[in-house]
Amino acid sequence: MIIGILKELNDEKRVSFLPEGVQKLKNMQFDVLVENDAGLSARAKDERYAELGATIVTRKEVFEKADIISQINPPTVEDISAMRDGQILMSMFFPLVNHDLVKELKDKNVSSFSMDMIPRITRAQSMDVLSSMATVAGYKSVIAAAEKLPYFFPMLMTAAGTIKPARVLVLGAGVAGLMAIATAKRLGAEVKAFDVRSAVKEQVESLGGKFVEIEGAKEDKAAGGYAVEQSEGFKQKQKDLIHQQAINSEVIICTAQIPGKKAPILITKNTVDKMHPASIIIDIASSTGGNCELTQDDDVIYHNQVTIVGNSNFMNEMPSDSSKMWGNNLINFLRPMIDDKGNLEIDLEDEIISGTCITHKGEIISKKVKSVLK
Repeated sequence: MIIGILKELNDEKRVSFLPEGVQKLKNMQFDVLVENDAGLSARAKDERYAELGATIVTRKEVFEKADIISQINPPTVEDISAMRDGQILMSMFFPLVNHDLVKELKDKNVSSFSMDMIPRITRAQSMDVLSSMATVAGYKSVIAAAEKLPYFFPMLMTAAGTIKPARVLVLGAGVAGLMAIATAKRLGAEVKAFDVRSAVKEQVESLGGKFVEIEGAKEDKAAGGYAVEQSEGFKQKQKDLIHQQAINSEVIICTAQIPGKKAPILITKNTVDKMHPASIIIDIASSTGGNCELTQDDDVIYHNQVTIVGNSNFMNEMPSDSSKMWGNNLINFLRPMIDDKGNLEIDLEDEIISGTCITHKGEIISKKVKSVLK
């Protein structure tokens, strides 16, 4: 089979496979086409792809010749129109909210796989691109905060006196939040973290953070490890406690999101008004509205001397490692689907494949997507 690797558009610096990924694909009996300059922004030159067995072609040739199209971001209208009947797309296009795109792929008879829909089960951990990208975002968010903060992160004992450590509050203790906690602790900050899931308390504390706990949180095992909507009574208790923690922090890292829904507002304008001057809010939930009421996606704003950074794409600021992790996740996803002759078998009885497959043979396959399209 032929897999085609597209160059990402709109200033995206990542690529779905680095040259080392091409070598692994060749070992799996794939022929590999790479759009010219696809990996340039991730420090991967066409010459290196070619050395490892890929053929460098135009974007048009990728769509004309490839059986599988590989890209990170959602396909454009032009991309979908260029796809052939029965072609396979592997990307991340958030089908729970991009309903029109799903219908277009179904009507085009494209077999599409959206990598953000990988089930949160043990067997799929090595395929989980959301966790990989959240790891990068959590790390980079703290580095960005440290760069902007006019204080040291660690406590310092100097001849000029003692410097107190920065106080960091992390909202949401998923993969991004845990990486943020770990990174802030490595830099020497005093770290507290909040999450509605009490099960993450042990993980927070194992990284050296203090868990801010509110009793009465609702949890749902069927949510696959994600947070779920809470009662109004709990939300009010949550609001009051987070307000107190926020106004005593110099840095807030916002990571809390609910799949398919708007991110919960955890930091209100009133809270920002009472924060210390020169405090920093890094909101990596900005693409779904943000955890701070004042957040603007892809923008930096200043309110009452507080800097608020809305950035859900920190992965793009570390394109080499982000691309490497993405490619490894996709290799692990593809490997069980390849038979001895190098053909791709789509087994819809497999939990991982059926959960990730959005459209196939002119039908919508994913049960979660079907439920939101009704």
